[in-house]
Order: sequence, then structure tokens, then C-alpha cells
Amino acid sequence: MSLSIEDVNQVLAGIEDPGIARTDLLKHRIVTDVKVKGDKVSLSIEYPSDAYPEALRKELRERISSALEGKGSKKVKFAEKVVTATMPPPGEKPLLPGVKNIIAVAAGKGGVGKSTVATNLALALKGFGANVGILDADVFGPSLPTMLGEPEIPPGAEEGEKIRPAVHHGIKVISVGFFTDAKEAVVWRGPMVHKLLQQFLGDVIWGDLDYLICDLPPGTGDVQLSLSQLIPITGAVMVTTPQEVSLVDVVKGISMFKKVEIPLLGVVENMSYYQCSKCGNRDEVFSHGGGKRLAEEIDVPFLGELPLDARIRFGGDTGVPIVASSPDSDYAERFRDIASKVALEAAGRILAQPKRAKRLAIIS
Repeated sequence: MSLSIEDVNQVLAGIEDPGIARTDLLKHRIVTDVKVKGDKVSLSIEYPSDAYPEALRKELRERISSALEGKGSKKVKFAEKVVTATMPPPGEKPLLPGVKNIIAVAAGKGGVGKSTVATNLALALKGFGANVGILDADVFGPSLPTMLGEPEIPPGAEEGEKIRPAVHHGIKVISVGFFTDAKEAVVWRGPMVHKLLQQFLGDVIWGDLDYLICDLPPGTGDVQLSLSQLIPITGAVMVTTPQEVSLVDVVKGISMFKKVEIPLLGVVENMSYYQCSKCGNRDEVFSHGGGKRLAEEIDVPFLGELPLDARIRFGGDTGVPIVASSPDSDYAERFRDIASKVALEAAGRILAQPKRAKRLAIIS
């Protein structure tokens, strides 16, 4: 007895995606096309992000093959491609028509390594093959020009009053730090900040991006409110240190994101511990595990912990973040793991929106 389309659909509906916790591969458009001919099955799989790890892709293929073999299939053929899950733009004239996902990187207080996480997160996503940009929204303390070093292409003006972003390590970047004296303070009121953000969003030639990383200023203020009104933010990543004084401010930041209806993609614990490079002794300078406990309490993903290490600091100070300077290091691997989790969490939230469901073509 040969397989039927219904048999295959029933099997697929019962398989949990190892990368995104969704149980129906058809409903959530991971499998987009099914063909059955006798005991042979052909499936088209669309991975919702370049950051879907190969290990998880292999696991998904094995789960499907094993389940279909139990139903009598002799051979399962896979056709695979990446189609980055995309947030629906608000209104008819969105400010960022070519940007598929906007990820905000935030912190409740300054000094927790938020910009370090933002830059390395962007570079990790770029390493997966995604097109990435960074918006330095920390208007009063722009650090990305320093952390990313000399650009391959400097920022500039184009015809039609458009702004050409700088390009650092293959990533498009815009920052008020490119246009102000590094020794001068930016002393602006809220309306001026809002106008600048509008210009950085609408007048910069961002082009087609899979991810735009927004490095927010610490706390809860005008920038966060302006961005929530201007663009559809896919989700936010909160960066904290494990110490209690940092966690208290993170809770306030999380409350703000809830009020402006921006989903929280997860929590990163930075400066989680220090390990001596000579003797191997581990010292939990700022305590340990606070970020993970907070994530569990508020029921959001814990994205990972990052150690306090001079090499990470040195990369930011010299303009070559560790993902670029030491891509084979354990630290770079940690950032790649965090980036993958962020991308898959964002994709899962988008795919779960019923209004974005697309019709599945089934061919017998």
C-alpha cells in the first residue's frame, strides 16, 4: 500500500521542530511543499533564518525520515533553502521597507556590556550569511564607531539628501558618533532625538537587510519610546550582569517593553564570571546566575552567559570585536550560540502569527 498525502501530513503535524518549538511543520510553514509518488516522498523545507544551525537541520531531517519510514516510505528527498521570517511592516509607507527583522539590544543600566553584545551579535549573524546592519541609537553615548574601528566604507551623503551608512566588517552602520566631535557632549531634548532617529531610519540607505540591530541607550527613555512608535521591532534582547543592582534595573526595562508591546526574546548574562588564564581559577566577581534566574522568573529564554575577559574588552577597544578577531575562540562560539537563539526565537514568534499564514501547495 502506497503512502498518501494525508499520511505524510499526519506525520509532519506530529513532529516538533528542534530549532523552533512549534509542533506543526505545515501550519508554521517549515515544510512548504509535499510530493508523494508511490513509496517516495519529496519535501521542500524553508528554514526561517540563516542562523538555523546545521546540527538542528540534520536532526529535523532525521526526525522526518524516521517517522515517514515508519509509515512505509522507502526514500525521503529534501529540497532546502533559507527564507528569513519577516515582520509585517506597519502602514503603506514603512520607514524600513527592505528590513526583515529589527532586534533591539537593551540594558537597564549602563556599563553592563550592552554595546559589546550588540556588535558581536551583529557580526555573528553576518557570519551565518545574513545581511546585517547596526543602528547606534545610544545618542548620548555612541560607542560603536570606537568598537567597530575604521570603516571599509565611510558614511557620506548621496543624491536626494540620503545618507550612505558606513560599512564595518561587512555590516552597514550608522551612528551620531560619525557626525559629532568625540570630545563634545550631545545635549539634546527629546524632540531633537526623535527627529534624528527618524532621519537615521528613513533617510539612511539601508537596502535589504535580514536583521537590523538597534543598540539602545541604557534605561527607559525617549529613544526607546520613539523607536517603538516609528518601526516594528521584532523583539528585544536584555543584557545584564548577575549582580542584584543590575537585575533591579532590568526588571524596569522589561516592564517598559511590555507597555510598548515589544516582545522580549531573551536575557544575556554578561560578566558572568572571571577565569584566570594562567591558573584556571574561576572567580564570580559580580555573583553568578542572576540573569538565568530572572529569565526563569519572567518565563523568557535565557540566551547564555558571557565571561569577564580581557580579550573581549580588548576587541571592543581596538575596533575588532572578538567574533571578527578570534572567530575560532570559545568566546566567539558563545556569541554565535546567542545569535542563533535570538534569530530562532524571533522567527518562531513571527511564524506563530496566524495572520501571516500562507497557503501550502500540496501536489499528489
